[in-house]
Amino acid sequence: MDNQVYTQIPASEPLPLCVDLDGTLVRTDTLFDTFITAARKISTLVKIPFWLIQGKAKFKANLAQEAGLDAALLPYNGPLLAYLHEQKSRGRYLVLATAANQSIAHKVNQHLRLFDEIIASDETQNLRGEKKAEALAERFGTRGFDYIGNSRIDLSVWKYASSGILVNVSDHVAKRAEELVPIEKRFTDNRLQGRDVLKALRPHQWMKNMLVFIPIITAGAFIEPSAILNAVVLFAAFCCTASGIYIVNDLYDLEADRQHPRKCQRPFASGSLSLGLGFILAPILIILGIAFAGALASAWTMPLILCYGLLSITYSVKLKELPLVDVFTLAGLYTLRLFAGGEATGYHVSFWLLAFSGFIFLALAIVKRTSELSSLVMIGRQEATRRGYTTSDINILKMFGISSTFVSSLVVALYIHDQAAKAVYEFPHLLWFIVPLMLLWQCRIWLSTERGYMQDDPIVYAGKDWVSWCIGILVMAVIVMAHIRW
Repeated sequence: MDNQVYTQIPASEPLPLCVDLDGTLVRTDTLFDTFITAARKISTLVKIPFWLIQGKAKFKANLAQEAGLDAALLPYNGPLLAYLHEQKSRGRYLVLATAANQSIAHKVNQHLRLFDEIIASDETQNLRGEKKAEALAERFGTRGFDYIGNSRIDLSVWKYASSGILVNVSDHVAKRAEELVPIEKRFTDNRLQGRDVLKALRPHQWMKNMLVFIPIITAGAFIEPSAILNAVVLFAAFCCTASGIYIVNDLYDLEADRQHPRKCQRPFASGSLSLGLGFILAPILIILGIAFAGALASAWTMPLILCYGLLSITYSVKLKELPLVDVFTLAGLYTLRLFAGGEATGYHVSFWLLAFSGFIFLALAIVKRTSELSSLVMIGRQEATRRGYTTSDINILKMFGISSTFVSSLVVALYIHDQAAKAVYEFPHLLWFIVPLMLLWQCRIWLSTERGYMQDDPIVYAGKDWVSWCIGILVMAVIVMAHIRW
């Protein structure tokens, strides 16, 4: 396969131990990894259909060449890797036997420096299932090797093996494997996949979608059933769409997340969820979100959800790499939720609310970016992957953000003395209490960022912060009292 001279194994030595790569040695599928990396280039996307016509082996080879996979970033199976090192120390002959292209297999071995031999796919032959079984039987003889695998497709290899080692297989596959070959060992990941799926959906981020309720709150429509119901349906639409886009973002940012000290623990980056599942979940969730939006009477809700989805994906693919454009886009996505809430409930967003939200959301977007750069300083890095900033930009970003913070409060102060406030509120002068409360909250957010406490989106952070909850309740109380006729 790769023109290497194979080592002759003495009959007295333990049988060679052949190890599968995808889903076994690494907690991911390198085919999906290379596809995601290569597909970032438009020129590559155009070529993919022509590669597929040439066969799967050629397709894998072209993807591997185009992607340039970094084997050091792959999520390796720690317990299995420790076991292999133990076997290696005892002098056992280790073979990396994989359906992945041989260039990927060699990169993995160059990183691990563990295997004595590599048997992998090339441009003409895809060593998967029966093909891999035949190659191993031809090389070592039937029952002349032991095999470590992880899935139903590996049953065809275990038929020829002397013994098997199972890695994260289902009970059904394990039972079938036991009928074919003696099982030497079984590695099981005890993590609950359902919890990882929920984590990938990022339900803690749904708090941002509560913004769709702001128009009915500021309008005083606290107990209007139809408005509340429409806002709830729109909230569900944004939650589904946002979760689908978070998965798209996680898949697209796979390599960058694996280099990040915290994001490397995300389900797809860490390998706790298969990349294939992400390709299924993302479109389902986005379609479900669009369907919720389409169920609303307003003709604007579905276009707004589509606009939100398109802008979010564009942000994930490119805009997040552009300095300043990224934070203005984030602010726009926050404001879009607010605007959609007004359209869905019939309580349209006023000029004043749009002005206030524009400045406060820009400030919060800059908080998020500043906290990310500050975390890089702590680990000694100068710039973030796929971001247009370096740590030297922190001070100027703080100036932009803090200025925007105070302007947002100024907008509220000007609104209180405008005729628009008197037309909506019975006692608009009570709204003056909101100005110091909002300033206190935003200054606290900036202070938390400066001290290194801000490890997440500021709105998500506020959802976990009891002081933010207290301030939010006080602001709500002020708005209610300003509406009520005493």
